[in-house]
Amino acid sequence: MTTLDAKLASAGTAVRPSRRKVFVALTFLLIASAVLSLAIGPTGISLQALPRAIAVSLGYTDDLAAARDRLVLIDLRLPRTLLAAFVGAALATSGAIMQGLFRNPLADPGLVGVSSGAALAAVATIVLGQGIGAPLIAPLGIYALPIAAFGGGLIMTLLLVSIAARQGQLAVGTLLLAGLAIGALAGAISSVIVTASDDRQLRDLTLWQMGSLSGASWQKVFAIVPFAIAIALLAPRLTRGLNGLLLGEAEAMHLGIDTERIKRIAIATTAAAVGAAVAVAGIIGFVGLVVPHIMRLISGPDHRVVLPGSAILGASLVIFADIVARMALRPAELPIGIVLALVGAPVFLHLILKRGIGGSE
Repeated sequence: MTTLDAKLASAGTAVRPSRRKVFVALTFLLIASAVLSLAIGPTGISLQALPRAIAVSLGYTDDLAAARDRLVLIDLRLPRTLLAAFVGAALATSGAIMQGLFRNPLADPGLVGVSSGAALAAVATIVLGQGIGAPLIAPLGIYALPIAAFGGGLIMTLLLVSIAARQGQLAVGTLLLAGLAIGALAGAISSVIVTASDDRQLRDLTLWQMGSLSGASWQKVFAIVPFAIAIALLAPRLTRGLNGLLLGEAEAMHLGIDTERIKRIAIATTAAAVGAAVAVAGIIGFVGLVVPHIMRLISGPDHRVVLPGSAILGASLVIFADIVARMALRPAELPIGIVLALVGAPVFLHLILKRGIGGSE
């Protein structure tokens, strides 16, 4: 056992389940949520229709009923389930990274400015897309909003990193304060733009800011595949560094950890994850804040468990929330952001009052 592993092992006395049991339970939860997402919907079509849907997709039959089954199961529910899993995993992983980087369980992916930048770009696209911005936005068609959201988040992140970088080092405190300031500025500019919107644009803005997966499609699934691969490759490279930062930056450096490299990889991973999630689903809160904290309560502070565990738990949570969003007011649909707020806010309050966020694990 290395020095770092020994210190992590001694960081708390609570008896917790083994790593294997945690991942088995989380994997079962994810599979169960995905199966339910495919099986449940306002149309009443269940998984019993899946063989017929597959037969139509392979060209073995052209039965109209089977074609309808394929449309619902393969073209609507499956990409929606995959997008929900990605959004949940991306937001939860980003939250775990930010909380490890700032050494604060109240840290949120929005601290690096991705959400505020994405929101500003989306607001500008919706309101100005049929006016002065039409020559730039119209050629993008239905992809204009996700492209603008991701681009806005990326630009905001690069701006914050340039502000926080001093003599080759990334000042985490400066990054936090600059993120809060620029986030407030982006929110104010968004409000100014909203005042120029008409009723239809205001409705579109409200729905986007509440978060929704109603526009899920295979095109969006394919669009987020590169981001999913990037997160899967970058996140494991952060585990040792984030574990070291739990002991303090000076201690991490004494353990041979390149803290500046860890900071930059953490910011880049968070920007890619949150930017892509916001681009396909809008603004969704509480996942990045609550899920990593729950994982630390279950498994302890070791990021070798917290990061992948948060990804699986976050994916399951958003899939379950999307099922509720689809079924609660059928045939109408409830924005998924509302569902997660209704669940996340009470859970977060419980963690604060009963478990003491910010206290010992």
